[in-house]
Amino acid sequence: MAKRGGFPGGMGMPGNMNNLMKQAQRMQKQMEETTKELEEKEYTATSGGGAVEVTVSGKKEVTKVKLSEEVVDPEDIEMLEDLIVAATNEALRKMEEESSAQMAKITGGLGGGFPF
Repeated sequence: MAKRGGFPGGMGMPGNMNNLMKQAQRMQKQMEETTKELEEKEYTATSGGGAVEVTVSGKKEVTKVKLSEEVVDPEDIEMLEDLIVAATNEALRKMEEESSAQMAKITGGLGGGFPF
């Protein structure tokens, strides 16, 4: 009588599945810890040769804006607005870049998903 169905190695599959679940739980815990660490960090960027400085948190919130006196020109508010936008976007880009790099270390480049 031939063997019916099953996987080679008999009970090997449940053990592998258990292993996979443990790895997933470890990865999830590492991701949660890393996310918390990243949220507590601050990222600063400047524009206009340092005339505008913007700091954002890892929670994507602007926490500080610092302006040099010479950039505060009532005749050219549009330039100041542009400099603030540029510095804010650069600070957010820095934050996103570090966040992506930290998560890639944990997931091994899986992009947060699983290869199945």
